[in-house]
Amino acid sequence: MNTNNINSGVWSSALTPAGISVWWRHLHRNERAISWVPRPVVLLGVLALLAQIAWSLQQPNAEAEQANLPDVPSAVVLRAASFGEPVTLSKLVMLWLQTFDRQSGVTIPFRHLDYARVERWLGAALDMDPRGQYPLLAAARVYGEVTDPGRQRRMLDFVYRQYAADPDHRWPWLAHAVLTARHRLNDLPLALKFAQKLADTPNTSAVPSWARQMRIFLLEDMGEIESARILIGGLLASGVITDEHELNFLNERLRSLDKK
Repeated sequence: MNTNNINSGVWSSALTPAGISVWWRHLHRNERAISWVPRPVVLLGVLALLAQIAWSLQQPNAEAEQANLPDVPSAVVLRAASFGEPVTLSKLVMLWLQTFDRQSGVTIPFRHLDYARVERWLGAALDMDPRGQYPLLAAARVYGEVTDPGRQRRMLDFVYRQYAADPDHRWPWLAHAVLTARHRLNDLPLALKFAQKLADTPNTSAVPSWARQMRIFLLEDMGEIESARILIGGLLASGVITDEHELNFLNERLRSLDKK
């Protein structure tokens, strides 16, 4: 028997991951000193560890995949999914929608979302809970605050279209739309369109006088001084305004416009 061949076979089997593992288990089982382990095995283990660390450092981080916002299921599917509790499902939908931008390993800016689908989800949530304010609040104050004029206009128009269904509860969001159109988009005609909708709301509603009078200031900003004067004069003559402070304010405003 060739002793060299045997020794070569032993070392060949030892210089493998399985062989190294056996050596270490044997070492710990017998609690022998590290000096007992053959030097080539120790050296190979250290080199293997360093190679593993170097390989790991060179690997690119796994990129999280961004999931697209799905489209809204049909009304039939949503009704079935609500199990007779559409208001609860509406709230769950809104919670899910507002956390959709936070996915595992990735944050999606609102301006990268498909706003046509965002609008449909907001509409579905509002249909399930018509008295709920969350969808309109999200449209006006969350999705409508992005630095993208096109997406802002879509959200403001959504608020505008939904307003007539419940002016008593939805007027704050349309009033906010007026301010956003005026000061964020610098679109006076659009702001006036929204303000006119507030002004045309029947006086029996809960829309406050200051919200109805927003169009006066917009007309003034647009240089429509005469239109603003006529509007204030009509309000004073109609007898609709009864609050003394409001009457004083409108009279002072009228005098200011007369000077102009």
